[in-house]
Amino acid sequence: MDPTPTVEPTPTPTPTAPGGGGGAPGTPEVVSEQWTVPWDVAWSPTGDFALVTERDSFKVFRVNKDGTRTEAGTVPESVRTGGEGGLMGVAFSPGWNGDGDKEVFFMHSSSDGNRVAKMEYDGTSLSAYTPILTGIKKSTYHNGGRLKFGPDGFLYVSTGDAQETSLSQDPNSLNGKILRITKTGEAAEGNPDGSRVYSLGHRNAQGLAWDSEGRLWSAELGASSTDELNLIEPGKNYGWPTCEGPCDEPGMTNPKKTWSTSEASPSGITIVDDVVYMAALRGKRLYAIPLTGTEAGDPVAHFTDTYGRLRAVERVPDEQAIWITTSNADDNGGQPDGADRIIKVSLNS
Repeated sequence: MDPTPTVEPTPTPTPTAPGGGGGAPGTPEVVSEQWTVPWDVAWSPTGDFALVTERDSFKVFRVNKDGTRTEAGTVPESVRTGGEGGLMGVAFSPGWNGDGDKEVFFMHSSSDGNRVAKMEYDGTSLSAYTPILTGIKKSTYHNGGRLKFGPDGFLYVSTGDAQETSLSQDPNSLNGKILRITKTGEAAEGNPDGSRVYSLGHRNAQGLAWDSEGRLWSAELGASSTDELNLIEPGKNYGWPTCEGPCDEPGMTNPKKTWSTSEASPSGITIVDDVVYMAALRGKRLYAIPLTGTEAGDPVAHFTDTYGRLRAVERVPDEQAIWITTSNADDNGGQPDGADRIIKVSLNS
């Protein structure tokens, strides 16, 4: 069990690795408290509020930019898995306006596995639950869970290997993959082999974000040695379980950056001005990783051991700032219910 961190209200960010450039995090500000494992943050296309999921309560909250929040509802048929499963990712339809387009999408564990479901949200409450993709195996751990709409308008879904390593290399399995689907759960146009599978060979990818040129990057939790930042390309095989980190196996795509699992165990990522901001769970820090084209530069670590385990990170619309959620109120973090926070960090130019 990780030790309970000492929280400092106004820490000075201290880089702990060489390199970097652009968008250095400034002084953090706690914008919302009394959370229990806030797993994901999705900003509405209108830009004035976010939806935040709680993994273990299955609740969804509307959180305004000033941190005030109201409960939007719960996601039906959600179950816990005794570990990392439950209510995970959330994503707004790109055209959401609360009226003509009310669609919001969730990734959650259910009695028969993990699934992607669609609901309607009118700005006040959730309704009209409909599963759009089932058949994803669940397990205590390795459930993936991130949802993001890409610049192409399709929904990208990260799935874990459900602690069955062979599934990651099975093209007929939805596990250990990054999926690319329509809003009805079908394979997106242009996918390799016409399937829902966009890339394979993943263990437990939880971070998805696009750079300024529309390239998809993903952060992935390793097993016992190596965590990864990958540049995702359609049809590519990212190696698990044959490879953890770089390897010379034919047909395998190597990561662009790696860390030891004690330094990272990454979850969410966001990209601002071609800098990847990566939340680290076991590493208890925020990484800033500059991108130059298809290459990743030297990471710089910030807020190490200040806020404990970090789960989600998202850019605040129309601001040079990010929101970060902590993930301490469970067995891994060792803190009681209600101990988690949402933290706002301005990005210095």
